[in-house]
Amino acid sequence: MTIEQVWVEKLRSLPPDQQQEALNFVEFLQAKQQRLPSNGTRWHGISALDAARSVMGEVGDAPADLSTNPEYMAGFGES
Repeated sequence: MTIEQVWVEKLRSLPPDQQQEALNFVEFLQAKQQRLPSNGTRWHGISALDAARSVMGEVGDAPADLSTNPEYMAGFGES
């Protein structure tokens, strides 16, 4: 029996609401596959910063600590 045959058999044994949930999951997997970078880069095992750099360029222009900008905290905590 093929994987597809087993899948269909198991899917048919589920109530309609769980069949819909299975369909939602399959659609999620398809969308996830389509979001993978086309250049073959794998997202697994890299930080969010590295992932952002790969699509946005370097993130080095901002100060390391936003509290060094006095205007950033202006008015914070005042009633």
